Amino acid sequence: QVQLVESGGGLVQAGDSLRLSCAASGRVLSSYPTGWFRQAPGKEREFVAAISWRGVPDYADSVKGRFTISRSNAKNTVYLQMNSLKPEDTAVYYCASSPFNAWPRVRPEEYDDWGQGTQVTVSS
Repeated sequence: QVQLVESGGGLVQAGDSLRLSCAASGRVLSSYPTGWFRQAPGKEREFVAAISWRGVPDYADSVKGRFTISRSNAKNTVYLQMNSLKPEDTAVYYCASSPFNAWPRVRPEEYDDWGQGTQVTVSS
């Protein structure tokens, strides 16, 4: 059974930084794609970033240059470093794991396992 646990969310001001973590058990994250998605109230879940089993990153246009996805194979954890945060980044952030080695992976339906989410709130 795959379990994903996100942490690191919080309330920050515009321009601040946060680092989200996604710790996994039941699956070796370095063997499959892992993605970050977010969902704001009243909106659909949207793609933020993903990292392939080879460590290749992919980003939504809205976060390119501000967010960085990375992975610690030793800790079986994927990170999302978020810099220059904007109020429009406010959402619940979810990490997700895909059981298939296909790339790119930008749609929620391409992922089978999800964490519980962590709230990120950016005040102006």
